[in-house]
Amino acid sequence: MSPNVYRPHSVTITEFGTVGDGVTLNTKAFQNAIFYLNSFADKGGARLFVPAGKWLTGSFGLISHLTLSLDKDAVIIGSPDSSDWPVVDPLPSYGRGANGTIDGQGAIWWGWVHNRTLNYTRPHLVELMYSTNVVISNLTFTNSPFWNIHPVYCGQVLVQHVTILAPLNSPNTDGIDPDSSTNVCINHCYVRNGDDVIVIKSGWDEYGISFAQPSSNISISNITGETRGGAGIAFGSEMSGGISEVRAEGLRVVNSLHGIRIKTAPGRGGYVKNVYIADVSMDNVSIAIRISGNFGEHPDDKYDRNALPMISNITIKDVVGINIGVAAQKQL
Repeated sequence: MSPNVYRPHSVTITEFGTVGDGVTLNTKAFQNAIFYLNSFADKGGARLFVPAGKWLTGSFGLISHLTLSLDKDAVIIGSPDSSDWPVVDPLPSYGRGANGTIDGQGAIWWGWVHNRTLNYTRPHLVELMYSTNVVISNLTFTNSPFWNIHPVYCGQVLVQHVTILAPLNSPNTDGIDPDSSTNVCINHCYVRNGDDVIVIKSGWDEYGISFAQPSSNISISNITGETRGGAGIAFGSEMSGGISEVRAEGLRVVNSLHGIRIKTAPGRGGYVKNVYIADVSMDNVSIAIRISGNFGEHPDDKYDRNALPMISNITIKDVVGINIGVAAQKQL
């Protein structure tokens, strides 16, 4: 996978009537541009360039064989109006990159969470479903309403040179969440947020067990993270489809609640196995390594209480920490 895929056709978003003033809603223009570029999918694909400016928009889907490219001074701003974020059907095989910022304007969503006034779950800043050959590179993501980057049921995913920022007290602003995905590479990223920096998932209780799509063959390297509410690297608690063959090296975790964490619960089923974590430095971390066996909620009351997760063949080595509250903790 290369972040520099050549696309023979290219357009600029301003050709579709956008206004980059941070106030005008541009959702329809982005949707029209994507619809137009779909005609080049079988002709080598296309590139949509977003120039400098502040481009307010609701959700829009991408397509196969498309590169979304942002100028370094371009900011795509998420609309604070929940009606601009409808539930959409998944689209296969697309990528995003390079440069610029995507701002989810999450503060209003976090307020609704704290006030318990949400009618639906919050949107992810970037969610990829049933996609392959995805590259996310050289972008800054800020203030996501919920998780930032969520590839689910995906394969061949590369996330590199990405910065993710959210207030340390923002709820559930996970950085990068590979979920029921295979052949994922995450490297050279900086994350400062309110929840897990990187967390690997694979489905929730009986639904994840029946769907049976694990997360596997995941490589993580050269990550720096700071989180007051999560871990530098975590597994679960949604891990019912299984997690295996994970290698993480070159992790730096500072001013955080946890360094490394495995989260499971009765009813999850599934497994976490064949995990190798090495070359980790921690500074001012409350709990360096934590394994929790009764974490999280259930989607409904249909889960099997006898479906117990299996944890095996976990290697954690070459960990150096200073100002650590607790070296290791196991909770059953």
